Amino acid sequence: MRTYIGHQQAVSAEDFVELALGTPVELWLGVEGETEMERAARLDAARDILAAPEYRSLPDDVARIAAEVIEAHAPELFNVVPLARPARRRRSSRKGAAA
Repeated sequence: MRTYIGHQQAVSAEDFVELALGTPVELWLGVEGETEMERAARLDAARDILAAPEYRSLPDDVARIAAEVIEAHAPELFNVVPLARPARRRRSSRKGAAA
């Protein structure tokens, strides 16, 4: 089964998010190893996009998508199992033991 957003095919989860939001995920999250200059340019571009009228709903769209993902995967996300505590070792109380 193929998934299309408009005329573009989404072949991975990253493609789907990028096509659904209209911007690359890296624009918002950054990339490993980016320089301070690259980071500043990326954040400037992100601010420009958020200021554009067609993207005014982007923060709300992202929050909605995140909430839907959390809701869909809540059983796995919140399947917390407490770990057993290791037994505590008692200190030796022998007389004459070196301290």
